[in-house]
Amino acid sequence: MENREPEEPAMSDEPAFEPPKRIAELIDRIRELADKLAVDHTSRGDLKILSRTLLELRYAFKVFSPYRHTHKVTVFGSARTPSQQPAYQQAFEFGRRMAECGWLVVTGAASGIMEAGHAGAGRDHSMGLNILLPFEQSTNPIIAGDPKLVYMKYFFTRKLMFVKESDAFCLMPGGFGTLDEGMEVLTLLQTGKHDMMPVVLLDEPGGDYWTGFDRFVHAQLLDRGMISPEDLSLYRITDRCDEAVDEILRFYRVYHSMRYVRNQLVFRLHKAPDARQLDVMNDRFRDLVTEGRFTVSGPLSEEAEETQLAKMPRLVFHFNRHDFGRLRQLIDFVNQDIRD
Repeated sequence: MENREPEEPAMSDEPAFEPPKRIAELIDRIRELADKLAVDHTSRGDLKILSRTLLELRYAFKVFSPYRHTHKVTVFGSARTPSQQPAYQQAFEFGRRMAECGWLVVTGAASGIMEAGHAGAGRDHSMGLNILLPFEQSTNPIIAGDPKLVYMKYFFTRKLMFVKESDAFCLMPGGFGTLDEGMEVLTLLQTGKHDMMPVVLLDEPGGDYWTGFDRFVHAQLLDRGMISPEDLSLYRITDRCDEAVDEILRFYRVYHSMRYVRNQLVFRLHKAPDARQLDVMNDRFRDLVTEGRFTVSGPLSEEAEETQLAKMPRLVFHFNRHDFGRLRQLIDFVNQDIRD
């Protein structure tokens, strides 16, 4: 059954809400584009797609908005995995461990691996993005009826929300859907269409699902020159839950987030590198810099509105905007080499 939006509050005598100028300009732009659809004689079928897309995203944004500052990990995996299988138990344990660390666990909200991740995390630490299908996609009992659950008709709006709202990804063994979601995430990271984030391919203990995938990547992609060796740094493979959790937490040990400011890339850090570490960085990763050097600074003037990040030191450099596998290696270096 589709998720219905809550009823809007009744009209009152209070003044209408006026959004900030920059927000109002974007809303006006959306209205202008909607008006142009009539001028373009857009077909009813196309309008239904646009209308449904806007409805789904608007509601999903509303549901996720209160949790924007809470770390979230998305768990992908098969809806067909029985609860007695080792992969189910692995997903359960992963969800439990991440919830203990204060993270929310986001899944497709169905059965199998998705249910296991939610069961381990518990209802309070679970969020769901369920896809409306004619088969095998009923909502799992852990998240069913929870206000943190969103139903979506389109896979592309659902995948957009997974990627937009997550700080990390854990992929368990799964079918076409799992591979599709995983490949999209890796494609976005490889092409710089999304800020860097950790991707863990977690197998059941002793399992060979992801090592088989890795052999395919090496033989059919890397050896044929279709990806770069550095692209292999975009994911980690393990069959141990503790290693998967550590990989995600370590990614945010020193590194916090990134942002482009004009022609520079800015890393927000929990701790600045010292002079020695900066020298090593400028030597080891000089291929990433198109001009100048890696430098440390405070917030740039363009970051003034991000007051919650004002006290964080910055690593600033002119990134070549090409070698994103190497960029992940730089983040790993920052997290490993900076000492408390």
